[in-house]
Amino acid sequence: MALALLAGCAPALRGPRPAAGAGEADPAALLAEVQATIRRAEGEPDARARQALAARAVESGETCSASAPGDPRCDYALALALGVQARERPATAIPSLKLMLERLRRADAADPALDLAGPERVMALVLLRAPGWPLGPGDPESGLAQARKAAARFPDHPPNQLALAEALLATGAPEEGRAAARRAVELARAGASRGDPDAARWAADGERLLRSSSP
Repeated sequence: MALALLAGCAPALRGPRPAAGAGEADPAALLAEVQATIRRAEGEPDARARQALAARAVESGETCSASAPGDPRCDYALALALGVQARERPATAIPSLKLMLERLRRADAADPALDLAGPERVMALVLLRAPGWPLGPGDPESGLAQARKAAARFPDHPPNQLALAEALLATGAPEEGRAAARRAVELARAGASRGDPDAARWAADGERLLRSSSP
């Protein structure tokens, strides 16, 4: 199940995870840990190591949810982790994706600006890529609606334009989809000139969408 873009849905993490102190775990630190673990999994060539990293991400997401139930950062962290688990352990995919969408909806309702519309953006990707009824929660038209919301909320964030491009291409709007992909590439290249460490990957994703959708 292709959920690889989920790791690109958040900005690069810089610096070490803050040291854990007494009392409740820090949702911001645990979200950062999940995102960092996902990034490691994306670059890991060994399948067993990727599975171990996916399990670690889920554990961190669950720790966050247990420590701060209802915190949108924890719902988002667990959702991202479940997406990686679904990819690395296909037998868990359908229940993981359903729970993932539940957590993303909760995060979106509580903080739609989180991670520059991350919950809406990731919901769009899940709905676009998951199998549809009766096997799974996939629904391309709903995915397009979520992608439009993310792109409208933060139009200058390249991953939002990438999600919109994918959604438009998947729902029969190739010209609009290519326009969104070109916009994503332009934004990513501008980010690269400012030193954004994610920009080259975002630009490459947009270029791949353009190549694959060429008439």
